[in-house]
Amino acid sequence: MSTTNRRRFLTLASAALAAPALSHRAFADAWPKDKIIRAVVPISAGSSLDIISRIVLDPLSQQLGQTIVVENRSGAGGTIGSATVAKSDPDGYTLLLNSSAHSAAPAAYPHITYDPSKDFAAVAMFGVVPNVLLVAPSSGIKTAKELAERAKDGQMTYSSAGVGSATHWAAERFRMSAGFKATHVPFRGGPEALTEVMTGRVDFCCMGISSAMAFIKDGRLLPLAVSTTKRSPALPSVPTTIEAGFPDSDYTFWTGMLAPAKTPRPIIERLHAEVQKALALPTVQAKLAPQGVEPLPLSPQEFDAMIAKEIVSNIKFAKAAELKFN
Repeated sequence: MSTTNRRRFLTLASAALAAPALSHRAFADAWPKDKIIRAVVPISAGSSLDIISRIVLDPLSQQLGQTIVVENRSGAGGTIGSATVAKSDPDGYTLLLNSSAHSAAPAAYPHITYDPSKDFAAVAMFGVVPNVLLVAPSSGIKTAKELAERAKDGQMTYSSAGVGSATHWAAERFRMSAGFKATHVPFRGGPEALTEVMTGRVDFCCMGISSAMAFIKDGRLLPLAVSTTKRSPALPSVPTTIEAGFPDSDYTFWTGMLAPAKTPRPIIERLHAEVQKALALPTVQAKLAPQGVEPLPLSPQEFDAMIAKEIVSNIKFAKAAELKFN
């Protein structure tokens, strides 16, 4: 091959290699077009995740100049909705709004059809929400220790927003620390789980403050402790489960946005920046504060790393505790 031809070949080869990257960037620069963005919430309406997601998505839609439609696809601890997003086109028009249940899924559902770490790209954290240990006032239980003592006979029941959900995981952490057995009664969402506790048909639950606060305020539910390592400003008089005497009972219940793994990085970065802008709005902060949401600012890369670490930790915990998720 002559020197001239070799140069021509190298030029064409370089252009061919660069073409996908240029196309990738051009596509990202054009996003979002006049096309509806679908945001899948893999749990029922009215749950903490759903409430928080809608608060953030409203201004985000205005900032992007594009309609964002929330689609609740509940079931199987959030894995049904998550699987749908994992298989969606990575074009920035299908997003997942999920919680800590995302990283708990492999421990609770070892045969799920997707990998929560490899099949998704973390976009932005909305914040951390304390789960609150709740009983009906009619139960006569006043503290977390009283609940643990009464549960020693193994006859108690507890509800959750589904097997493997953040509410299930938080209850298991408390139960294991307190050293008692109880029967799990899963539902498709938080509202149903709360109703069963309020009526006395189920003994207790560990639910996100966002979905429980209204019932706490009107006296239909009594908060015994929160699952975070420090007290929640939304319930300052309620101790943490650790303060109540139960070591290693804390559970971080985060909420945030993810996208299919191959979504162009420029789109991920744009979404991350826009979510941060929305979270900084005084109107949004005013709505999130009563929901007990506390900021946990992470870059997409830090968020990805946290999820990967949690997946390993959750599987290890489930095996060590011999948990049976059924």
